[in-house]
Amino acid sequence: MKALRRMNASSGQPLVRLSGVTLNLASLAGQVNVLRGIDLEIAGGETLGVVGPSGSGKSSLLMVMGGLERASSGTVRVAGHDLSTLSEDGLARLRRDHVGIVFQSFQLIPTMTALENVAVPLELAGIADALDRAEAELQAVGLGHRLDHYPGQMSGGEQQRVALARAVIARPRLLLADEPTGNLDGATGAEITQLMFDLHARHGATLVLITHDPALAARCGRVVRLADGKVVA
Repeated sequence: MKALRRMNASSGQPLVRLSGVTLNLASLAGQVNVLRGIDLEIAGGETLGVVGPSGSGKSSLLMVMGGLERASSGTVRVAGHDLSTLSEDGLARLRRDHVGIVFQSFQLIPTMTALENVAVPLELAGIADALDRAEAELQAVGLGHRLDHYPGQMSGGEQQRVALARAVIARPRLLLADEPTGNLDGATGAEITQLMFDLHARHGATLVLITHDPALAARCGRVVRLADGKVVA
């Protein structure tokens, strides 16, 4: 249990704390118990790999941490906020201010350029220099020459770079990545992985990495294994 209780040195509290978290979803076959009593604490600045077989609840755990799925029971606290007490608007503000998310399928807006996609979080927050900061972030991920290109004009690796730039532009305290290399070839996936850890080191965000790849998870400071909706190691 000691490994699960590392604290944020600046506040004395973990950045993320899940206590007795369950997630039950309805299906045609009846209720599915996706998460079954998750207890987990993640310190500020930590890198955490989450591994497990398909269907073990890895992506659902990430969705709960990011406030994209509400826990059925238990407590989820992120950056000092109890997610169960927040409205949908409150959850959106929490993600805007504290959480960056990278999905396997990129989730870029197809009708926006790379520059516009990256600027979206800052524009929603009313930041005046959103486009200038988005350009700097794209330069940092090696896409200064792709500012005006649309997602459909870019390779998978380039799209994931755009997604990474968008996820970190607001300097979130928590960066969640769900199989970020799953749709990429080996060489491109390795580049994205290195870039992700470089961004973590540069910005100091806590990184939670969902992956089926043990070698990728091993790059994290700590690894948690899920099976059947439970933390088993």
